[in-house]
Amino acid sequence: MKKITSGILLMITALGFSQNNPINFETGGNGAAWTWNTFENPSTPCAPLEIIANPDPSGANTSATVAKLTPLLGAPPYAGVESQHGTAIGTFTLSATNCTVKIMVWKSVLSDVGIKFATASGGSTGELKVANTVVNQWQELTFDFSGKIGEPTSTDIDQIVIFPDFQTRSSDNVCYFDNITFSAQLTPPSDPVTAAPTPTRPEANVVSMYSNAYSNVAVDTWRTDWSVATLTDLQIEGNDTKKYTGLSFVGIETVGPNLIDASSMLYFHVDVWTPNMTTFRVKLVDFGADGAYAGGDDSEHELSFTPTLSGWNSYDIPMADFAGLTTRNHIAQLIFSGNPSGAGTVFIDNVYFSNVALATETFGQAGVSIYPNPVRDVLTVDTKNTIDNISIYNMMGQQVISQNPNAASAKVTVSALQKGIYLVRVSAAGKLSTNRIIKN
Repeated sequence: MKKITSGILLMITALGFSQNNPINFETGGNGAAWTWNTFENPSTPCAPLEIIANPDPSGANTSATVAKLTPLLGAPPYAGVESQHGTAIGTFTLSATNCTVKIMVWKSVLSDVGIKFATASGGSTGELKVANTVVNQWQELTFDFSGKIGEPTSTDIDQIVIFPDFQTRSSDNVCYFDNITFSAQLTPPSDPVTAAPTPTRPEANVVSMYSNAYSNVAVDTWRTDWSVATLTDLQIEGNDTKKYTGLSFVGIETVGPNLIDASSMLYFHVDVWTPNMTTFRVKLVDFGADGAYAGGDDSEHELSFTPTLSGWNSYDIPMADFAGLTTRNHIAQLIFSGNPSGAGTVFIDNVYFSNVALATETFGQAGVSIYPNPVRDVLTVDTKNTIDNISIYNMMGQQVISQNPNAASAKVTVSALQKGIYLVRVSAAGKLSTNRIIKN
C-alpha cells in the first residue's frame, strides 16, 4: 500500500507541474473553459473576456472560436485579462524548450500587444511587448522570453497575463486573439548575410572612426591591449566589418594626436549585428586637455541598448544622451561591452560622429516629403498626389508597418518600433519612392 500511495503522489506532482498549451479557445481545448479575470477596464464590472465565433476565418486564422476583449476609452494602456492562478495554464518554468511564445491577433489599430507570466506568490516576468503591423486581419506575433530564463520569477509560473492594446487609446478598441503557443528557443543565424546600411551623411559633417563610406578616419587601431575579445576583420558583401567574439569589453583608443574633438557633434553612430547579446553598451571617455587617463576624474558616460538579434541595429545616438560626458573635445576612448559577458558575438560597422541629423529627402516625380527624421513617435508623409500605400521595412527586409492612406498627407505611428534604421516606401501617382529614416 505504501508503494502504491507514493506512486500516486508522484503522478499528482508530475501532473501539477505541467503546462497546458496551446491556448486555442476551442471546445475541449485550452482557454475556452478557463476562468479569466479582466482588469483596469472602467466598467462595472469590468467588461469580461468573450469566447466567440471567429470573425474572420478566411484569413491566416481558420479556428472556429477566438477570444475577444474590448479595452475601453479611458482605460489605462495596461488594461487586459489574466488567467486564474493555478487552475488554468498549469505550473511550469520557462526554459529553452518553451520560451518562444506566439499569439495570433486581429485588431483595427496598430499598437503594442503585451504578454507576461506570474507566479502564485505575486512575482512576474514583466511584460514583453510586440506591435501588430497590419490591421483588420489576423497576424501572428512572436515573443522571445529567452532573456527571462533562470530568473526567480520564471520558476513555478501559474498565470498568463495579456494586454491586447497597450497604448493610450482614443476610442474603444475591439481586440481578438487566439492560438497562444509555446515552442523552443529561436536559433538565430550566427553571421549577417547582408552588409550594414551605407551611411548617407556628407563626409564634411562626419568624424569617422570606422566606415568604408568615409576616408577621414580618426583611429587606425581597433583593439587595445587591455581589451577582452577576439577580433576578426572580414568583409560582408565587399564591406569591411569588425567581428568580436568572446566579448567582455573592447576599447578603441584615440590618444596622442588622435584625440577627437566632438564638442560640435550632435550624434554618435554605430551599426551593430549580434546573434546572442541581450544588452549592448557604448561608453565614451574624455581624458581632458592633458590627454592623460585619470580614472574616475575623467568625463565619461555609458549607454545600454537592447538589440534586435540577427538584424542590423543602427544606433544614431544624440550626444546629449551621454549626459556624464561633461567635456567632449578630448575623446580618447570608445568602449563596447554587454551581456552575456565573455560569451557575446558582435559585428561592428560605420562608427562615426556627426554634426547633422539625417536630412528630409524628396524622391522622383511623386514629390514625397518625410519628416521628422530622426523620428520618435509619429512620422509625417506629404505628397503632391494621393498616397496609395506606405510600407516600412526593417534592415532585414521585413515589413513592419503597412498603411493605405488614400490621401495626400498621412501620419504613421512608429512609437512601437525599436530604435534603428528603416526604409519607408511610398506609392503615389504610380511612382514608388524610398526613404531611409532613423527611429529614436
